[in-house]
Amino acid sequence: MKDRLITWAPLILLALLATMSFWLDRKVQPQAHRPDGSTRHDPDFIVEGFSAVKMNPDGTRRYALAAKRMVHFPDDNSTQLELPRLVYFDYRRAPLTIRSETAEAVQGADDVFFRGDVQIIRSAFGSNAELGVFTSFLHVIPDKDQAKTDKPVRMVEGNSTASSVGLEFNNVTREIKLLSEVKASYAIPKRSVQKPQRPSRQ
Repeated sequence: MKDRLITWAPLILLALLATMSFWLDRKVQPQAHRPDGSTRHDPDFIVEGFSAVKMNPDGTRRYALAAKRMVHFPDDNSTQLELPRLVYFDYRRAPLTIRSETAEAVQGADDVFFRGDVQIIRSAFGSNAELGVFTSFLHVIPDKDQAKTDKPVRMVEGNSTASSVGLEFNNVTREIKLLSEVKASYAIPKRSVQKPQRPSRQ
C-alpha cells in the first residue's frame, strides 16, 4: 500500500500544482473581452447641452434635469453630469432648483448624487423670502421628491440663518429636517407700520 502511495504521489502533486496555477492565472489575468463592451467602463455616448423633462399625468412639468455635458456608461448604466441643474416645478408655490459642479446619476436617474458647491434655491413667493441651502454633497431621489446629506449644511432665508450636520428634505411637503449640531439665528421680518392719516382741513 505504501509503495502505491509513493508511486502516485508525484502525479497527485503535479495535479495540485496544475490546479493552483490555473486558479492563480484566472485571478491575475483580466476578464476576457466581450464584443458588447459590457466588461469595460467606456462611455457609449456623450451629449453636450443635455436636458430632459419629466411630465405629470396632467401634462404639466414635474421636473427638468439639465447639464452642460452628459457622459453615459453602459456597463453600470451610470451617467456623469457636468454643471447639472435639477428644477422641480410647483405651480402653487415657487420652483426649487438644485445645482452643483458635478453629479452622477445611477440606475437610470433613480438616484442622483450632486457633488461640489451644491446649492438648493427656492425662489421667493408671497411673503416668503428666497431660501438657500448650501452643502458639498446631496443625494437626490427625483421620483420620490426627496433629498438628503450627511455633510455640513448652511441655510439662509432672508435675515435668518441655520447650520447643521446632515439634512433630509421632502419637496412635496417642503419640510426640512436638520439632523445634528443644529445652530440657528432667526430674524423676525419687519412689517411696515402705516401712520394714521390726519383729516384734511377744508
